[in-house]
This record gives sequence, C-alpha cells and structure tokens, in this order.
Amino acid sequence: MSEAVQPPTRIGVVGAGTMGSGIAQLACRFAHTLLYDPVPEALERGLLRAREGLVKEAAKGTLSEERAASAAARLHAALPGLDALADCELVIEAAPERPDIKRELFAELCEVVSEDCVLATNTSSLPVTGIAAAATHPERVVGMHFFNPAPLMRLVEVIAGVRSSERAIELAHAAGEAMGKTVIRATDGPGFLVNRCNRPFLLEGLKLLAEQVADVQSIDRICRLEGGFRMGPFELSDLVGVDTGFDVSRSFYELSFGEPRWRPSALHARQVAAGLSGRKAGRGWYDYRGEGAHRPPEPEAPTPAPPASGEAIVVIAGAGALADELRDAAAAAGYEVRGPAQPSHGELPALIVRCDAEDEQTPQPPSNQGHERASLHAHAERAAHGAPELILCAAGSLAALDSGGAAAGFHVVGPLASAGLVELTRTSGTSPLAAARAQRFFEALGRHVCWVADCPGLVLGRIVCQLVNECAFALGEGVGSAKDIDDGMLLGLNHPRGPLAWGDEIGLDHVLAVLDALWAERREERYRAAPRLRSLVLEGRTGKRARAGFFEYESAAA
Repeated sequence: MSEAVQPPTRIGVVGAGTMGSGIAQLACRFAHTLLYDPVPEALERGLLRAREGLVKEAAKGTLSEERAASAAARLHAALPGLDALADCELVIEAAPERPDIKRELFAELCEVVSEDCVLATNTSSLPVTGIAAAATHPERVVGMHFFNPAPLMRLVEVIAGVRSSERAIELAHAAGEAMGKTVIRATDGPGFLVNRCNRPFLLEGLKLLAEQVADVQSIDRICRLEGGFRMGPFELSDLVGVDTGFDVSRSFYELSFGEPRWRPSALHARQVAAGLSGRKAGRGWYDYRGEGAHRPPEPEAPTPAPPASGEAIVVIAGAGALADELRDAAAAAGYEVRGPAQPSHGELPALIVRCDAEDEQTPQPPSNQGHERASLHAHAERAAHGAPELILCAAGSLAALDSGGAAAGFHVVGPLASAGLVELTRTSGTSPLAAARAQRFFEALGRHVCWVADCPGLVLGRIVCQLVNECAFALGEGVGSAKDIDDGMLLGLNHPRGPLAWGDEIGLDHVLAVLDALWAERREERYRAAPRLRSLVLEGRTGKRARAGFFEYESAAA
C-alpha cells in the first residue's frame, strides 16, 4: 500500500449489478460504503447480494465472522439518491458499458461530490480519458478495472487517463490494496493492459481455424494439454459470449485505427450472424444442448515405455532448451541418445530429431557448433537412405525447412516437463516411416500427440509467440511494467504462466524465429515482431539460459 496516500474511509459505488455489488462487498471491509442504483429493486438486490457474499466468505473461512459482520454494518444504500455520496473520498462507477451513460453519470457526480473526491470508472474497454472529459477536474478521474467476479478475482487494474493526477492514481491503488487485491497500473488505451495483452489468444486461434491448421476441438485441446490453459480460446469465447467477444474485437480495431494485429475475424462475424453466441444460446463453437459434456473427457496420457525393438537409438541435434529437455526425457525413457557429432559405427538411428533448423534471419549459433551442424547434415544425408528425420518447425514450416524431403515436423512449447501433448505435422512428401516413428517416439515419452497442418510454430507456438509479442509491444509502449503485465495475465485471466516469463523460458530467439518465419511465409503485418523483442534478441538477452531477457536471472535455473 502506498505510504503517501492512505485508503479512503468513505466510498460510493454507483451501479448495483453483479459487478457493483461485488465491489461494494470488497469496499465495506475497510470503509463506510454507500451503494447507489437508480432502480430501487436493483439496489435492494445488490445490497442483498453483497451481504450474502460476506456471509459466504465467513463460511469459507476467508473472512472471520466478526469482520464479516462489521463489514456488513458499514454497507448502506445511498438514499435518497446521488446526493448521499457528497462526502465520499472515492466513488467507483459500475454502470453499463456505454460511453454516453458513463459520461452523463460523471457529469452528475461532479455536481454532488467535492473537488477532492476521486472518481473511478470500472470500464473494461472504454477509454478512461474520454469518460474523464465529462468531469470537472478530469485529473481526478481514473480507471479501476475489476475482474469478474470481483470478490474472488485477485486483480485490479488502475488506469491512468491522459490528465489523471498522481494523487488520484495513488488513492485508487491504496483502495485496491485495502480490498486485498494485487494492483497493477496501466496507461489508457484499447483494452488497457490485461485485455489488450490477451488479444492474440482468440484472434490467433481464429486465424489457425481459418487456415485449417486445426479444428476447434484440436486447437482447444492443444491449449489445455500442451499449454496448461484451463480453457482453449473457443471454449472461453463460448463462456464469455461469442457476440460479446466480437463487439470487443471491433472496438479494439476501431480504437486503434486499424491495427493489423487486432483485425477481427470473418469467421467470428459469421458465427455471430448465425446467432451462435455461446453457452447462453445453447450453441456457439460447441453444442451445449445435449445432456452430456460439450466435449468428451480426455483419455489418459500414454504410459512411458521403452523404445520398440530396433528403435533404441535417436540422434537429437540442437543447443537450445528444448533439445536439452528432449535428450533428458529420451534417456529417461530408455533411448540411447546420441549427438550428431558422435560416430555411428555403421548403426542407423531410428530417428534424427533436428531442433536447430534456422533461416538466415535467425541469430546464428556460436562458432563451436559448426562441427555439430556439419555432422547433422551428414545425418540428414543418411536419413534420405532410411533414417527418418523429425524437424522442429520454429524457424519455418516443415515445407520450408525440408523442401522436397521426407521428414516429419513437430513443435512443443516448453518447458517439456509440463507439456502433456506434442504437435506433429507432415507434408505430401513426409514418409510414413518418419510419421510413425515420430508419433511412437513422443508416445514413448508419455505424451499425447496431435497431428495438425504445416506452418511455423504449429498451433500453440503461434498462439504463445503472439501473446509474448503483444506483451512486448505493450511493454515497449509504456502501457505497463513487465511484472504488472505478467501479474495481470496470471491473476486476471488465469493464464498458466506470465507471457513474458514464458517467453524467457522458451527463449526469445525461438519466439522471434517463429514470428519472423510467419512473416516470411505469410507476409501479414499481424506477425511483425515488437521492437522491444527484437532488440532484446540482438543484445543477446534471449531469456533464462542467457540469464537475461524481459527479466533478470541469477542463473539459468532461476
């Protein structure tokens, strides 16, 4: 909590819906709280909901019975109307997400409260600066973006408009911390920090679907099993509302004057036009009308098993984190793991796994890897005579990296230990032997496999690299700090990892390679790399293995 500004002792909340009542439930823990709504029935429901919420907290043990009772005693209706908020130090608006309603409300509040009262809008997408323009003394207006449900979610974004004063920001920050929340700060702009940084999760999923890289179910499954997300992008879209998500996409695109990274999808528009708006309609990307689950339960992962007879030798080439993890996992599964520089003694490996394929735009490896690269090419020549190859599709698609060859392709977003699934791909030239051995290899390591169409990064690689890239844009533009960005994605959206720390784990050179390959093969502006990301790679700050990336590390294992 800020030492300069103490939390307010008298708070007003305007709007008694689900969000407003939740905010009031939080505020009355430490301050006299007045809840206002122009509809008497809505006000009564909101007060009841907030008090019942306090009772539930006491029953769960997250709040003592004494604290819950004293909090309930500090919660009152703002009667006879807005005038009751005259003595408030902070008023938090939770009205419907319409700019005309919010601006009108702020103009009315300015006629009631003192000049020192800070006015906060709970908008999740509307520009704070535009709302503040309706207020006298717009410097006292800030954003306080609570996440739904407010009493349970651990995050609050405090958003500074163009004219917001430091005192107003500090007071809102202190109030958020007094509510028990982690408070992150953002500057005003489309989606602020959290919602902006999460744009690629659905948008890249839609792009993958439009390109027929994978279907809806496969994309979601890959995100859950390989990435550790609680839901895939399409499941989440159905939960939020397909139509709601499309409105947000259009708003982002319009507010950014046509930023290519945020261009809405025609598939999304078609879904909305068909009335398939998600769970609330019974159908969206999935069908919820039956009695069973909208997707079948996931089968158990394959049991790790020794390699099949005649397939015990694998060659794994590459110097990155993924290559090292694959070596360890393969050795633990019973494979004899060799490097490309080791003599073969005439024995043909069952599989050659190439984790270091690069194009000329990707930073080159240290010179001491030259012998390993030459040996790898020798193995590649032998592969044409029977030893199948498996190529990491990071610096390009399989077709680009193995033009005219018979290799299979793969990609997995590390760390491998937490990835329950590996993606595989093939071209028209991929040999059946390479495909079969690639699948058996990862199943022997205890991983699910999913075959998808060919492209750089495959499915999760594209989604995660675009998330890292969007966060790098936000960081470079001063929208928020690296820590606030990652805290926001973890606490506000339940991501499995903060994207910037995840990028450091994967290797920022790997992230940049995927993005540059997508740009080279697609020529779409949505795949241009953020200047901050490219600068870090050029400086050699490629992540944990380099002990510096978006964050600093004491050691590669930190």
